[in-house]
Amino acid sequence: MPRQPKKILVVDDEENARIGLSRLLSREGYQVDSVSNGYEALNYLREKDVNLIVTDINMPEMNGIAFLKELNKNFPNSNVIMITAYGGVESYIEAMNLGAFEYINKPVKIEELKSILRKIFKENSH
Repeated sequence: MPRQPKKILVVDDEENARIGLSRLLSREGYQVDSVSNGYEALNYLREKDVNLIVTDINMPEMNGIAFLKELNKNFPNSNVIMITAYGGVESYIEAMNLGAFEYINKPVKIEELKSILRKIFKENSH
């Protein structure tokens, strides 16, 4: 029986970044959906399961750190990669302390992302 493709949710308020990342992940064989903010993501996750969430940190209304806190309350076993164009040591430390799997800077480097995805899905394969 063929394996089901891993499902990834991309959360980014920046449309071009969201579309670009979604296309890139789709080309790698993942099943990808995307939403534009943390509230939409939480609603989505109440309806559907995903294997991984890739979220921007710098978003209006609910930033990535606040979203990660909500994930920890409502979906504590989520795999999360945080992405940002404005990386700082404080947000990195906070994201990692909140359980983010990885924290990468924009623009996302495809090889770096592929390496992280292999690591996540290898560690979580049963």
